[in-house]
Amino acid sequence: MFGRTRAFSGFSVDDIDQARRFYGETLGLEVTDLGGGLLRLELAGGGQVLIYPKPDHEPATYTILNFPVTHLEAAMGELRERGVEFEKYDTDDLRTDTAGVSDADTGPRIAWFKDPAGNILSVLEED
Repeated sequence: MFGRTRAFSGFSVDDIDQARRFYGETLGLEVTDLGGGLLRLELAGGGQVLIYPKPDHEPATYTILNFPVTHLEAAMGELRERGVEFEKYDTDDLRTDTAGVSDADTGPRIAWFKDPAGNILSVLEED
């Protein structure tokens, strides 16, 4: 039924203007204002994500958007220059080093950060 439908995901924020600036200016994504407080992120490869305002927004407790990069440290450095701070984790399931990079032995090298609404995003290194 949906095999040929161009599906997209979405997530909420508490301040649509902050989201527009963060995703457009800080992350450098193409942001389209759809009216009615809705934003659309245009992702490489034709993907799209809807951002909508929600007055009782609660940040996602999981990663909502992943950005693959070739060189993790370079991407992190550029994001830091734009004011992004990386999360540090020290739990039974997840640990990061002092720079915020996952120290897991399996999977890609990955670092997490939050948008102004507190939603979790990541940059992950691809081979």
